Amino acid sequence: MYEPIRSKSVHSPAGDADFPHRSREEELDIQLAGHLAALLAVTDELGLSAAGDRIAEQVARLRGAPPARHAGRTDAAPAALHRRAHALAGRALLVAASRADTTAAILSAERMDAHTAALASASADAASGRLVGAH
Repeated sequence: MYEPIRSKSVHSPAGDADFPHRSREEELDIQLAGHLAALLAVTDELGLSAAGDRIAEQVARLRGAPPARHAGRTDAAPAALHRRAHALAGRALLVAASRADTTAAILSAERMDAHTAALASASADAASGRLVGAH
């Protein structure tokens, strides 16, 4: 009545596949390096070189090679960049905590605090009518 299935099912166990698999730790390393690299790009765009150097060290540790650094600045508003950096640092913190990487977690939390302070400072200065730059 029905023709038998002649090919392997797409639901067959992954152990049967003939391609290499990464461990959970390797996947988390890749995710963390990606979030930190994105944070590095925004940090460089804000002109925060000392913080960028610390982030670049962690990316190099995770990837085994130094990351590419952001060459120039855009016309993006500093507040928008600080919000983006805060969100990226939060993502990096979650992954670092998941893989129990204390160094990356502390760095991510410090960057979140710095961007929160920069946003608060910008809000206070905007309310008082003064202009601010990146810290």
